[in-house]
Amino acid sequence: MDLFGILLAGSATNITDAGITNIAAGIAMGFGALAAPIGIGLLTAKAMEALGRNPEARPIIQTNMILGIAFCEAIAIYALLVALLIKFV
Repeated sequence: MDLFGILLAGSATNITDAGITNIAAGIAMGFGALAAPIGIGLLTAKAMEALGRNPEARPIIQTNMILGIAFCEAIAIYALLVALLIKFV
């Protein structure tokens, strides 16, 4: 029985460890996949704001922005790794 069926029936007798690990992996990947685009969006917005105020500082701002985007993407990759570890280990 899936989670939706358990919620509708109100019975928790058919909950298995595999079901719980699937839910945990989904939650871990969901939070990790949610954090990366928010971080990239905020980072890019602030970089564009800084470029608008000081266009001469473009090389420094661009380097720091690309480095920050790489770190934000790393969060999503770590979340995928954690979700896979939860699911298969």
